[in-house]
Amino acid sequence: MSQAIQAQLPVLQVVIPLMAAPLCIILRRRSLVLPFAIGVCWLTFLVSAALLGDVLEAGVISYALGGWAAPWGIEYRVDALSAFVLLFVSGIAALVLTYAPRSLTDEVPASRHYLFCTLYLLCLTGLLGIAITGDLFNVFVFLEISALSSYALIALGGRRQALPAAFQYLVMGTIGATFILIGIGLMYQMTGTLNMADMAARLPAAEGIRTALVAFAFLTVGIGLKMALFPLHVWLPNAYAYAPSVVSAFIAATATKVSVYILLRFMFSVFGLEFSFEHLELGRALMPLALAGIFVASTVAIFQRNVKRMLAYSSVAQVGYMVLGISFATAAGLTGGIVHLFNHALIKGGLFMAMGCVMLRLHSVDLDDMAGIGRTMPWTMAAWVLGGLGLIGVPATAGFISKWYLIEAALEQNSLIVAVLLLLSSLLALVYVWRVVETAFFREPSQRAREAREAPLAMLIPTWVLLGATVFFGIFTTYSAGVARQAAEAVLGGLQ
Repeated sequence: MSQAIQAQLPVLQVVIPLMAAPLCIILRRRSLVLPFAIGVCWLTFLVSAALLGDVLEAGVISYALGGWAAPWGIEYRVDALSAFVLLFVSGIAALVLTYAPRSLTDEVPASRHYLFCTLYLLCLTGLLGIAITGDLFNVFVFLEISALSSYALIALGGRRQALPAAFQYLVMGTIGATFILIGIGLMYQMTGTLNMADMAARLPAAEGIRTALVAFAFLTVGIGLKMALFPLHVWLPNAYAYAPSVVSAFIAATATKVSVYILLRFMFSVFGLEFSFEHLELGRALMPLALAGIFVASTVAIFQRNVKRMLAYSSVAQVGYMVLGISFATAAGLTGGIVHLFNHALIKGGLFMAMGCVMLRLHSVDLDDMAGIGRTMPWTMAAWVLGGLGLIGVPATAGFISKWYLIEAALEQNSLIVAVLLLLSSLLALVYVWRVVETAFFREPSQRAREAREAPLAMLIPTWVLLGATVFFGIFTTYSAGVARQAAEAVLGGLQ
């Protein structure tokens, strides 16, 4: 790669999918637009992989848009944490879209496929922009780009339940975005800057501790809504359950993870560890909410008959694990929380893709209809079992690595009760995963299951790649937990 292109990688990360999105409307024909969008996603992934390599080798990358130096101009800033998020968001986006064509044919009218690709690339643009920008107002702008396209993607399939789900998500998402914008506005009022690094330097000397407290409260609640932190999660189950399978897989694997990234950035990089966790003792609020979310959402998941809805409640519980790691405010806790962003993205994206395969053949993901499906779709359901083991946290899976670090963080702080609760929470995951396994492999086949056949290879291969990666990163942890450890240490050190 030439040095000139390498220097432009930060802006190319956002510009490539952003410029490609309107081109999908021009191409329009399905035979052209889907290969084009898939190629764009893989190119975006290559850019993010190159950025991560550069950051690990040379340290933080700062890119001044238009040649205007920060803090006067907009800065794109890539450190270990943002590069890690960019990598798995773009990678999962590429894999899910590679998996998408056959599923889209079944669930989305052909006349809307070009709209799907446009919205998908816009949503990807927003998620990547959030992770790479060093400007607070740009965080809000990219947040809205991703959110608005997500609402449309959820409703795109045309299922009757999808429209109310998208509308509920829109209302809750708009409230969250408004809270975030108010918080950013108050912080700008205090410091006179929107650059994160500059704001972090100015906040300690800024007058008006009450204004800082109000801004902190608005941001915490707004971000909590966006990342579906219990009990602000009410929009998520319907949104995931009734969206087209491709959309469920993409959003479940990426959207809430990027919102957790925003929380990390604000609480550690902007407000700082001392203000957030020593002065305000944020950990005391986050820890009980995280534990409540893990146990309540996991319990509710056990009683779901719709498997996509079950996975949606499981996602609320998994957000709890990430927030629990943040609440410790230690290197081990943050490592556990950050690596779980990555691990859960792999696991949950793969599980939703497996359910997309089932939806293609059964036109249902209801447990009763899935009775005996393991006999007619063995490869699909074997992939489900592999992902389920990751959710439970069985050794040699990525989910085990996350829980190992979280338990280590709990024991470091002498929180034996939290460590025990983490172990017990895995039993709840075992129960709802086993319900699907028992139904698929040990019950007499339903009429739909008897008539089903295995999913096409074009869908099975990306599903297995994603879920197979959960085993790879459960054994070879250098590229997941190792990078997460570097990111955690950088976050604890604040913006330099």
